[in-house]
Amino acid sequence: MTDTPARLLTLLSLLQTPREWPGRELAERLEVSQRTIRRDVDRLRDLGYPVEATRGSIGGYRLVAGTAMPPLLLDDEEAVAIAVGLRAGAGHAIEGVDEASVRALAKLEQVLPSRLRHRVSSLQNATVAFTRGDGATIDPRTLTAIASAVTARERLRFAYRAGDGTPSKRQAEPYRLVSTGSRWYLVAYDLDREDWRTFRVDRVSEPFATGARFTPRDLPAGDGGAAEFLAVSMSRTQPELRLDVTFRAPAEAVRAQLPAGLGTVEPSGEDSCRLRSTSTDSLEWVALRLAMVDCAFEAHGPPELVEHLRGLGARLTRAAAPSRAGRRPRPDVDEPGAWPGTNPGA
Repeated sequence: MTDTPARLLTLLSLLQTPREWPGRELAERLEVSQRTIRRDVDRLRDLGYPVEATRGSIGGYRLVAGTAMPPLLLDDEEAVAIAVGLRAGAGHAIEGVDEASVRALAKLEQVLPSRLRHRVSSLQNATVAFTRGDGATIDPRTLTAIASAVTARERLRFAYRAGDGTPSKRQAEPYRLVSTGSRWYLVAYDLDREDWRTFRVDRVSEPFATGARFTPRDLPAGDGGAAEFLAVSMSRTQPELRLDVTFRAPAEAVRAQLPAGLGTVEPSGEDSCRLRSTSTDSLEWVALRLAMVDCAFEAHGPPELVEHLRGLGARLTRAAAPSRAGRRPRPDVDEPGAWPGTNPGA
């Protein structure tokens, strides 16, 4: 193989497989001398790829972990698998998936050939999206479009639906995407309102990067940046819930089942613990997360949470109880007067 760039790419692709390659085998694969392989390995090292060489009869070359992340070569199957995985993770605003996954997806989809984009879309369309308890779902394409505009510092146009359902058209300078673990938010400077705003991404549709570049403005927040700005913004618009809940289980077990953002769980006994905190999450989401903890618990406050849990419990009880009309009566129990050890005809 006389084309040096093509040979280097082929060599890199081989070295990225998790094994050690003898120099003779690489030379045979690439149809060059072992001396050429040694020179090509030196070129890869100069480009930042940490190629390790071992001597001896069973020695060879392999790619090892380095101090920086060099570019990776992916085949078609690998690229499709990563894109689908990133789309799935980005579409579900789950705890631990942050803006980095969206940026990675935006970069990957930008360079995917059209044939692979079609495969990714087909796989995505064949899967069912997870829906949160409040019905909020996010189109990963919306996230990637916003992330690309943030990275490129391009003004963004989009349609937005307010909490009361009012539709509007917005033009903004996107600053950052922020994940709270339950939702995605866009922090941006709204050009029409000439002020900073936060937008729930599940209410954003038809995002379009205009191509007009902008110089980022100074965000009116402290050292916490976009995350702190979002927290302050949410505290102004979302009523605070002062949570007071006792769990009948050790604190360690409860902490493992609750998101850290919901508050600190402190031991209150040998087999009990208590959550006292302030949350700006929705009442429905808090109730759902509490109900998912695998132990008995009592909610002491706030009153609206106690009432919501009472209603939720009643609905679940009705859902779990079989319809009496659909049951076959047990002669020794369901018939009037027919109790075990009695004579129904007596």
